[in-house]
Amino acid sequence: MAFTDLLDALGGVGRFQIVYTALLLLPCGLLACHTFLQSFTAATAPHHCRHPANYTEASTNDSGAWLMATIPLNQHGVPEPCLRYTEPQWALLKSNASPHAVATEDCKDGWVYDRSVFPSTIVMEWDLVCEARTLRDLAQSVYMSGVLVGAALFGSLADRWLPESSRWLLLHGKSQQAVQNLRKVAMINGRKGEGERLTIEVVSTYIHSEFASVRTSNSILDLFRTPAIRKVTCCLMVVWFSNSVAYYGLAMDLQKFGLSIYLVQALFGIIDIPAMLVATTTMIYVGRRATVASFLILAGLMIIANMFVPEDLQTLRTVQAALGKGCLASSFICVYLFTGELYPTEIRQMGMGFASVNARLGGLAAPLVSTLGEISPVLPPVSFGATSVLAGLAVACFLTETRNVPLVETIAAMERSRVKEGLSKRDTERKSEEISLQQLGVSPLKETI
Repeated sequence: MAFTDLLDALGGVGRFQIVYTALLLLPCGLLACHTFLQSFTAATAPHHCRHPANYTEASTNDSGAWLMATIPLNQHGVPEPCLRYTEPQWALLKSNASPHAVATEDCKDGWVYDRSVFPSTIVMEWDLVCEARTLRDLAQSVYMSGVLVGAALFGSLADRWLPESSRWLLLHGKSQQAVQNLRKVAMINGRKGEGERLTIEVVSTYIHSEFASVRTSNSILDLFRTPAIRKVTCCLMVVWFSNSVAYYGLAMDLQKFGLSIYLVQALFGIIDIPAMLVATTTMIYVGRRATVASFLILAGLMIIANMFVPEDLQTLRTVQAALGKGCLASSFICVYLFTGELYPTEIRQMGMGFASVNARLGGLAAPLVSTLGEISPVLPPVSFGATSVLAGLAVACFLTETRNVPLVETIAAMERSRVKEGLSKRDTERKSEEISLQQLGVSPLKETI
């Protein structure tokens, strides 16, 4: 009997699973708030150079006349954010006057910010503008670095407070704790009688045949031990990193769309709801591999195509970006399930953790990739889009479908399946070649001779 039969006897998906899922929603929601908080706390407000401290006209610093006389206008007719005239140009206040070869300088005395939308941000507090504007993106990378380090340091500590998977406990020789957890599940699910009858011996009858050849894995090198598991791990490293770098690169740069960032953030959040529904449906009826690959490729193409939309069509650019973000959210949802089904039971927890680390690295790299816009504005979208498309192609070419396929329990079983599949493929190719020769009227034996 399989271990899943034991879980069904204890209530299957009952109150215990529902309660734990509901409790996890709160920290997950708070995590999302913290992750995207910098879209607001690090927003860049309109700004211009502050006047020199020794100017007697300081009292009129915010007047339109003073601004026109001290700050040059850019090509869009708004004050330059990083330059000022070396001396006030009062002649420019005349209606027919225009600046010609007027000397300018950097903002040596700081900046004046428009605080009508954002009263205070880290950009205003630390003057992360002009030459220091790349430090704004670095701040997000620092946050992501903390997420990565925190997951490594506190992940094992958190495991001591939460019940581990009973399957994992049995796999690692912690049978007594597994039985206690299963009894608790049975009681919450209204199957107290079944739980009281559970003993280590009874549980062993369910898992003996299933876990007979399962080996406890304690080394991350096991993720690369055989060709089959190595191919899965390397491909998933690319997928999780690319999905994360494109997702955060798109979702964290809201001001570039020229609309209210509150509206854009709301749109980016709402799009995740239909994305989840579509992803769930396609995973069930189409398959995991096709779903992940399709959404990654589609998202990458949308990000790249967004570069060719004129900047004055801000609504179209925003909607297109939201659809791309929805595709990335869909692939993220699918890849969690897909990864768990690809890894054998004995290293599944380790594999999921390692994949998550690659996602954190992608989130860390996304703001750094955004700084490439200082070199050329096309580099960030091309980078985000290309990595997403390549990840989708990697899924389509190198990973196997897991829909309606029994989960693999051991690395050895996974490797045997790979060898068997290779032999079957060669037999099919040989038979196909023989049929082709027969159709041409040539004997395979004579052809060999």
